Parts: sequence; structure tokens; C-alpha cells
Amino acid sequence: MDNVIGIRLEDKNIWETRVPIIPKHVKTLISEESLNFIVQKSEIRAFKDQQFQEAGAKVASDLTEANIIFCIKEVPIPVLEPKKTYIFFSHTIKGQKHNMPMLKKFIEKKSTLIDYEKVVNEKGFRLIFFGNWAGLAGMIEILWGFGQRVKLNKKVENPFLRIKHTWEYETLDHARKAVSDVGKEITEKGLPEELVPLVIGFAGYGNVSTGAQSMLDFLPVEEIDPTELINFYNRKKFSSNCVYKVVFKEEHIVDPIEGKFYLQHYYDHGKTKYRGVFTRYFPYLSILVNAIYWSDKYPKLITKKFLKTQFESDKDIRCQIIGDISCDIEGGIEATLKTTKPDNPVFIYNPFTDEATISLEGIGIAIMAVDNLPCELPLESSTSFSETLKPLVPIIAKADYTKPFSELALPPVIKNAVITHQGKLTPNYRYIEEFDTFKAV
Repeated sequence: MDNVIGIRLEDKNIWETRVPIIPKHVKTLISEESLNFIVQKSEIRAFKDQQFQEAGAKVASDLTEANIIFCIKEVPIPVLEPKKTYIFFSHTIKGQKHNMPMLKKFIEKKSTLIDYEKVVNEKGFRLIFFGNWAGLAGMIEILWGFGQRVKLNKKVENPFLRIKHTWEYETLDHARKAVSDVGKEITEKGLPEELVPLVIGFAGYGNVSTGAQSMLDFLPVEEIDPTELINFYNRKKFSSNCVYKVVFKEEHIVDPIEGKFYLQHYYDHGKTKYRGVFTRYFPYLSILVNAIYWSDKYPKLITKKFLKTQFESDKDIRCQIIGDISCDIEGGIEATLKTTKPDNPVFIYNPFTDEATISLEGIGIAIMAVDNLPCELPLESSTSFSETLKPLVPIIAKADYTKPFSELALPPVIKNAVITHQGKLTPNYRYIEEFDTFKAV
């Protein structure tokens, strides 16, 4: 029998309602590629069971019949089945501690794991992603959090109080209109004096940052080059009728310990050859949006020690919120101690106690740390993701996974994303065995 494709329900939390393949594309793949689909029943999925049935898929309570299973988030260990192929965001390639038991179980079950994150082109750019949607949703939450924090912390009424949580908008267009309406108010009436200049810094310039900036651009924006930021403040010629945007690249975030900055050299050597210098810009920012890919190989953007020093000298620092869209726990933003949920997206980090409290009030800095932001725009983000994934589905579905990895007939763009196969880590990912987090399981 031909391979049967399963679409798993998402059960990580009540907010995760996305799908990897939407009904419209299921219908096309059935009619044009003669594929077989079975969809696991879900009461919360953004696209309803009936829509999949009408597209020609079978809907069932489990995926026993499927041998290739697509999903978004990690598969719980108890439901992993032996010798099946799973495709999802595994969050394992950096040796993430919380997912090492799952990875070990894949090896034990001799199942194949394909990770969307590692489906990349010859230049290493990801081909299947939600990053831009994380940026879009995240920017709305950051502006919401900024407005609320300013009201509670500075006692200042401000136009951002009109912005709601991303998930409260019926569509992305409704959210864009809301931000645009705030932009019109800023243009016509100006910002409160206490917020001028309102400077929003973006760390990173990839898909996440681009998505976030595209939402911010519905406000009246003037861009400042990072090298001009300090001079900009010294000139003291600010407008209350706009917000200022600064986009930081690697050459602004780190300095070489010796010699000149070279991007590839930094990628290769990280903190062994470079030191973090982003803190030189932080005092001038009203909002920081963290949208960089980070691993322990690289210097942190903001450390706990730095924040404590800042608050010791001035408990009312300029920056009111850090939007940590990248959301690495104690990573690039070391004060990101925990993740948050869409209904309570912000916590306050107290640098004196090293504690995080879900709140918008209190001593410290607000941090937005929702770890699955695209789920706040489930219809649009799923449709975009599915559109990109659709051409690869027949290729993945028609491969013979009973063959050893060396004979597995997949194009490099997909084969390079295979993490485990037939009880082993594949050659590209054997380095994971060296992580202490892997050894400890």
C-alpha cells in the first residue's frame, strides 16, 4: 500500500491551533498526486475537521494507519510510534535539554525525524518557516505591552493603549488597521512628552525581524543608522510625531577581540574571537526587539549583570520592554527566565532578585516571551506555511524509509533535514551525541 500521510492534532497547549497542510492543499495533493491523507480529530484546530473531510481526507481519532506524520510542534513521547516518519519543529539541534528525552525515544523507536528548521537551500537559508509570522504577531504584543507598561510604570496615558493582543483580532488585516490607527494619532497629535524620543531597536534582520518591522511600519517611522544613534541623542532634535527605528546587525552587536570584523569569521568563532558590545546602545532604546538566532557559541546581547548595574544607577531606565521573539531561555537575553502565553505575554524581570513575575507592574524590566507567536495568527500563518511545504509533500511521502540512510532517495534539501533514521542520528547530527544534555538522558 502507498504511504499514508497523517496530520497530527496539536496538543502542546490550547493556543496551538495551526496546521502544517491546509484543507485546500490537501485537496490538491489528493487529486494531483494521488496521495492518501488521514487527519487526527481536533476540537481547537483553526481549520475544522469537516473542512478536511470535504477536501477528501479521512478524519479519525488516531493516526494508526499513517506511516508519515506531519505536525507543527513536538510529539509527546508516549504517542511516538516505532518505525514511522515524523516531520515537525523538533528543537533538538542545539541539544535543547527539554527535548533530549524525545530525541532518545526516536532513536529507540527507530523512527525517522525530519526537522522543518533544517530544510535549507545551498546558502543555508531556511525554506520552510514561521519566522515572519512570529515577527508580525510579536510586534503587536510588544506594542501592547509597551503601552500597558508605560501606563502602569510611568503613569502616562498613551496611544498604544488602543492596541489589543494579537489573538484578539479577527484577522491580520484588522490588526494592521489597529496599528495604523495608532500611527495616525501619533502623526496628528504626537506622543506624550515623557516618551519622546521613542526609539525601537531591532537586533537582527532576518525573517523574524522583517516581519516585526513590517508591522511597525504602519506607524510613522524614521530610521536611524546604529552608528548615528548616540549622536542623534546628543543633538536633542526629536519629533513627537514619529517613532524611531534602529536595526542592528552583527557588526554593531560585537567587536573583534583583535583585528577587523568579518561576518563569516564571527560565525565560525563566535565569542572565542569576539566580545559583545550591544550594551553601548541599550540606554538609548525605549523598546528592544530581539530577533536574532542565538546559540551559546555567541556572546549574549543583554546579561543579567548588565541589567542589575543599569537599575542600580537608575531604577527608571529608558527601555520599558524587551520583546524577546527569539525566546531562548537565559540565552541572548539572559533575563528571559521563562516563556509566556498569549493571554499573559509579559513578565517583569527583577534584576535584584533574579526573579520573573507574570505582571506589568513592579521593579525591573518587562519582557515579552511568548514562544509560539505564530499561533496567534493561525489561519494566515498556516496558509503561508502550507503553501511553501506543499511541493515537498509528495517527495517526502513517496520515499522508501525502510532503506538505510545512505540509500534513502530524498533530494539534499530534505535529506539534510533528517535528524534520526533507523535507530541512529544521521551523519550531519552526530555532534548532538557530544552534548551533556544528550548524554545525561
